[in-house]
Amino acid sequence: MTNIKRFFKDESGATAIEYGLLVALISIAAIAGFDLLGANLLTNFTNSAAELI
Repeated sequence: MTNIKRFFKDESGATAIEYGLLVALISIAAIAGFDLLGANLLTNFTNSAAELI
């Protein structure tokens, strides 16, 4: 029983988990942003290339 109480009081891994979740959220936001931005960049580069030719 004391091991279970000690387990729930122990917060040594909480910071690592919080940083992991933060990195995951930032990664998801970056991937979504790159996906949306990538389509616009492709269109702009295609239009620019067509105007140069």
